[in-house]
Amino acid sequence: LLNINVGGKLFQIAYKEAARYPVTRLGKLALYTDPMKKLQLCDDYSVQKNEYFFDRDPSIFHYIFHFYRSGVLWIMDEMCPSNFVEEIKYWGINLKYSQSCCRILFEEKQDELSEYLKIQKELEAELEPLDSAEQFEGKFLGSFRKMIWNLIENPYSSVPAKIIAVMSSIFVLISIMGMTLSTVEEMKHKTGKMWMEQLEMICAIFFTSEYLMRLISSSSLKKFLRAAFNAVDLVAILPFYIQILFENLDDGDALYHEELHKVENVSKLGKVLKLIKLMRIFRILKLARHSTGLRAFGFTIRQCYQQVCCLLLFIAMGVFTFSALMHSVEHDVPGTNFTSIPYAWWWAAVSLSTVGYGDTVPDTLLGRIVAFGCISFGIILNGMPISILYNKFSDYYAKLKAHENET
Repeated sequence: LLNINVGGKLFQIAYKEAARYPVTRLGKLALYTDPMKKLQLCDDYSVQKNEYFFDRDPSIFHYIFHFYRSGVLWIMDEMCPSNFVEEIKYWGINLKYSQSCCRILFEEKQDELSEYLKIQKELEAELEPLDSAEQFEGKFLGSFRKMIWNLIENPYSSVPAKIIAVMSSIFVLISIMGMTLSTVEEMKHKTGKMWMEQLEMICAIFFTSEYLMRLISSSSLKKFLRAAFNAVDLVAILPFYIQILFENLDDGDALYHEELHKVENVSKLGKVLKLIKLMRIFRILKLARHSTGLRAFGFTIRQCYQQVCCLLLFIAMGVFTFSALMHSVEHDVPGTNFTSIPYAWWWAAVSLSTVGYGDTVPDTLLGRIVAFGCISFGIILNGMPISILYNKFSDYYAKLKAHENET
């Protein structure tokens, strides 16, 4: 008999049973005749007791011991998949020796654990700053850049840092409010327009200062430019400077400028300026830097992109199918709006979303039956991803919040 001591527990296995599996660790121990090779397979050997000692988990070795006696590797649900795989790898036993039912359930559990660890790692990286305070040691103006970094990136480091973080969110809200009020007719007069321009200038100066502070305190320019939040910060300030550049082209030619302002609403330059001004709406994304909920929402969409794409595919299929059906039963009706399948796409889209504007409605009985089928399909379709997305969002939000509190 082979006397095996695993973590202080003694097991006895017949040489003949161990030798049936020559590629395993105990199979080699039973077949080798050279004492030096045997010692390389175990952690220690007691000459008096003739015991081979292994510093491994004895609770899992019970299943290894059963495998040598029965030829079947049993897997229990309560075992940690990572630990079990590590142990059987050490003993040289392949997972194929387990029953197919146990192996399928074990591999599913292993995949779930791997996915969980991957998501946990990505969640932690979501809150990790680009740099750390230690990276400034020994660098040019390290103490100064570290102080700037703490002010702008670590709101919990001091009271001024917390004030800057709060001010950043306030300026975003003020900027969005100013952009909204600038479209009101009463604010388009000279006085209101002047106030809106001054407000926009103050917000742009603050956002520029904030961006420059982050740029100065960054340890890697390449990493800084690739970061998503920094790209949002850049988009937040670029429209202001591009607008100034466009408005001051050929500044010396007053007549040209006067003519330009007259046709601003219809000229190409005017349209470009309107588009640039509209880009200021992206400033609201800056709130995600200090909002755990927005980060959790973005993370949920990234993790569930397959389900979201599948939902969009189903919607597209429904739009094409029901618009074709509606056109086939309604195209002969006098004065119908379903003159072609593309014209029916809008009706199918609003019906599938269960919004139903009512601007286009079927007139025939068959058309109403098709409409009922379209709405019913839309209800089922919209209900499918809600539970998945909500459960994942609430889970990710709780984990992000917990990790943020720990930090």
